[in-house]
Amino acid sequence: MEWTGAKYADKPTVEVEAWVDAVPERVWSIVSDVRLMPEMSQELQAAEWCDGAEGAAAVGRRFVGRSKHDALGEWETTSHVVECDEPRVFTWAVHDAETPTALWRFTLEPENGGTKLRQWMQLGPGRSGLSLAIDKMPDKEEKIVFVRLREFEKAMTGTLAAIKERAEADGA
Repeated sequence: MEWTGAKYADKPTVEVEAWVDAVPERVWSIVSDVRLMPEMSQELQAAEWCDGAEGAAAVGRRFVGRSKHDALGEWETTSHVVECDEPRVFTWAVHDAETPTALWRFTLEPENGGTKLRQWMQLGPGRSGLSLAIDKMPDKEEKIVFVRLREFEKAMTGTLAAIKERAEADGA
């Protein structure tokens, strides 16, 4: 990731991609099951659909995620599924569907008998825990944003590698 000098209000983004030797429907069954994601993420510790709901992801459904970060502590968020186009796009907004603290998206495309899998995220525009750090050190805002995006990029690369491994092993 290259330095951009982005501020939080710029709604900065990061995206990673991987090719998976499995059909999009197989990859979809993994990325759209929020309960599996903690197994593939170092930061996300648990995720459960709200209101006792089970089954497939759908627009309007909500889930609670519990996360942990050495420097940021532990926290819980409620996310709202805002786009769900099986087996192509799964997007959720953190905290508020209209003014999220972050947007997250998986995009799947058939490619060479497998799937091109992308994970994308956007910070803001709603205030988040990162906003608190920026409030304390406003002169370091661009660095704070850059460091967090770089952390996300590394974590997302690991998540895609874990999804790839799972999809390819289960498909063998």
